[in-house]
Formats: sequence, C-alpha cells, structure tokens
Amino acid sequence: MAEALISLLTLEPAFYAVAIFAVIITGISKSGLGGGLGQLSVPLMAAFVSPITAVTIMMPILVLIDLMNIWGYRRNWHRGNLVVLLPGAVAGVGIGAVTYKYVDENLIRILLGVIVMFFALTYFNQKTVADGGTRRGRVLGVLCGGLSGFTSFVAHAGGGPIKFYLVPQRLAPRIFVGTQVMFFFLVNQMKFVSYFWLGQFTVENVTTSLLLAPFAPLGVFLGWKLVNVIPQETFYIIVYLVLFSSGTKLIWDGLTRSGFI
Repeated sequence: MAEALISLLTLEPAFYAVAIFAVIITGISKSGLGGGLGQLSVPLMAAFVSPITAVTIMMPILVLIDLMNIWGYRRNWHRGNLVVLLPGAVAGVGIGAVTYKYVDENLIRILLGVIVMFFALTYFNQKTVADGGTRRGRVLGVLCGGLSGFTSFVAHAGGGPIKFYLVPQRLAPRIFVGTQVMFFFLVNQMKFVSYFWLGQFTVENVTTSLLLAPFAPLGVFLGWKLVNVIPQETFYIIVYLVLFSSGTKLIWDGLTRSGFI
C-alpha cells in the first residue's frame, strides 16, 4: 500500500489537471449527449500514463457515472430498443473478453472510425429532417449491439454503433440519452467483471480512480442541465458533430498507434 501511495505521488500535477478535466467531460457527454466526447478521456490521460492504465482508471468512474444516470433517466428510456440491442452486446463483450489479446485494436479503431464518419456525413446531405424516424430492423439492432459490445471492450469505442442504430429514430433527447445510459450501464457491468477477472485492476489504479471520482458528479449534473435546455433539432446537430469528431479521433488514434503516422 505504501508503494502504491508513493507511485501516486510521483505522477505529475499536470496528470491530475488533465484527468479531472477528462472525468468532467466524460460526465457531461454521457449524461447530456449520450456519450462520444468521453472517448477523449483515455487519450488525454495516456499522455502521462499507459493507455491500459488510463482505461483501467476510468472504468470505476464510468460505473459511478452510470449509476448516477440510472437514477436521472430512470423514467426516460426505450425498452424495445434495449431488448433488441442487449443480446448482441452480451455476445460482443464475451467475444472481446476471449479474443482481446489477439485482436488488433488499432485496426478496429480505424474501421469503426470510417463507419461512424460516413454515417455522420449523411446528416449534411439531408435537406429536411423528419420529426419521427423509422425503426431499424431487429437484425441491424443485434449487429449494432454486438459491434458496440465488442468495440467497447477492445477499444472503448462502443458509442458509434449504438448511435448508428438510434439516431435515425429521432427519439426525444432524454429518451435518446436514457436508452444509451441503460445500455452502457449493463455493458460496463460486464466489462468491469471481465477486467477484474483479467487482473487489470491494481491498488495504484483503484486509488487514482477514488481520487478522481468526486469530480464525476459535477459532469453528470452539467449534462443533465444540458439535455433539458437544448432544442431537439439543435441536440441532433450536436450529436452528429460529436459522431464526426469521434470518428476522426478513432481513425487518428488507430493510425498513430499503428505507426502509420
């Protein structure tokens, strides 16, 4: 334990400044926009610690944010979509847990980034946007759920496939966010157990998570305020912009970490 505390003290003050910012942004994003900007947290923290360490530190914080959002969106989620998405997610997380040592996560990042950016760009080709959207087929929902579970486990980038499925439905903003809250709450529970089983938690990482956790509620509360004041059309414009930026970030991370850039 003493060695863990000494290790924490050797981290630069800049790490904690960046990590606090990352935690707040993640809370705002997951609570107000259904995620997306939260993908910035690991790359920001990885400037000071290894990506694996950054991911492990963020995992308990994500669970805390999920627990708060479960309460905040307890009456605002779409049961039918979860019924379609979750079976695929269970399979995706399971496949990720078994194969993560053999999967090139950077290739996954690049492919997913291309798909997400392509989907985001379709928004700007629409002259009008309908108030309601058609429900996607069950097969597409299972595939998106599976891809989200898998990419969330191996690359912490599961938001794109879920938005790909939900955005065309033009759900009310609170229902849109709440459905993702419920989905990723369950996915993160499965991931948490898997990470523990794979031995990725250490005393140093958990202690750092505890130090950063008090800043998560601030981001969550700001996100709740955000989703209540933004008009629906503006909300979806922001969501598409977040999707596009997330896709760009995924491609950049994949290329740089693979050594292509």
